[in-house]
Amino acid sequence: MMTAETSTVPKRDRLHIMVASALEASILSGELKIGDKLDSESAIAKEFGVSTRAVREAIHTLETKGLLLRRHGERTTVVRGDVNEFLDTLAVTVRQRLAAEPEYLQQLMVARRMIETEILEIVCASDAPIAPAVKDNLDRMRRARDETDFSGFVEADAAFHLAIVHSAGNRILSIIYDNFASLISEVIQVTSRVPTKSLDEAYDEHAAIYQMISDHNEIGAKALVRAQIDNSANYLRIAIEKASKGGKT
Repeated sequence: MMTAETSTVPKRDRLHIMVASALEASILSGELKIGDKLDSESAIAKEFGVSTRAVREAIHTLETKGLLLRRHGERTTVVRGDVNEFLDTLAVTVRQRLAAEPEYLQQLMVARRMIETEILEIVCASDAPIAPAVKDNLDRMRRARDETDFSGFVEADAAFHLAIVHSAGNRILSIIYDNFASLISEVIQVTSRVPTKSLDEAYDEHAAIYQMISDHNEIGAKALVRAQIDNSANYLRIAIEKASKGGKT
């Protein structure tokens, strides 16, 4: 038989869910609009008759859904629909983790591979011609190769992959990738040097990817992109190990 004390535990645990549901309903209905500031945690707690701890848990729940954004020293802001701002904050968080844990870069590579390979399903299935920006950046890579312009090649390399993601026309995936594009570009800078790969080989890899996409060969394009990113992840591991031993990347 459940005692009076134990029977109240589930009820207390549900308080933050009740608050989160009420706030979410207000946001989705438009009663709370993008950019609106929530009342203080103590005011919300008083309104719902709950503890400030329950309010904090409710706000955290809605943060993970991308409906609220909480910054230190500021009131919590409604950001529903402002995915770019939410993800920009996420990108800052990733950068902070990178500063403390270089190995976090390898997890970024996993996320990159997931986005870039799965986006090919959309791109290769489309009847529309591949976005001109993809070919434009492939041409930039060719010119940089011919001029032995390493920095120019790396810039075009990153832009090539970015253009493929954008060509899928999925705004959410584009926003996610855009927020991490500078990080990915930095990774390409590092991994392109460890070990040294000729610009001819690097260009041929990208030209093959472009051809597979042009031929709507999803399986082939995915295999090439996956292999390229996996190789980069391995090069990144080598670079991190060298850096940890005091070597130069």
